[in-house]
Amino acid sequence: MKRDSPWRLSPQVSVRPEPFGALLYHFGTRKLSFLKDRTLLAIVESLDRVDSLDEACEAAGVDPRDRERYFGALETLAGSAMIEQRTT
Repeated sequence: MKRDSPWRLSPQVSVRPEPFGALLYHFGTRKLSFLKDRTLLAIVESLDRVDSLDEACEAAGVDPRDRERYFGALETLAGSAMIEQRTT
């Protein structure tokens, strides 16, 4: 996963915020993902406005020492096509 590249939520994904985080539904693959963390939701929601995953974590207020955990979750979301690399 390229952390220094721009990413976005897939246009085929719908986000439903919940008290625990959010539900993500991919209309193309029909997969459902649970974000069990409101910070992860903030990161995902900021992807379109920033130029890297580090910037998304920074925008969500994630301490640099905690980023590896979030990068792992983002990698899982990328593997299930919930997020994708943006092209210019």
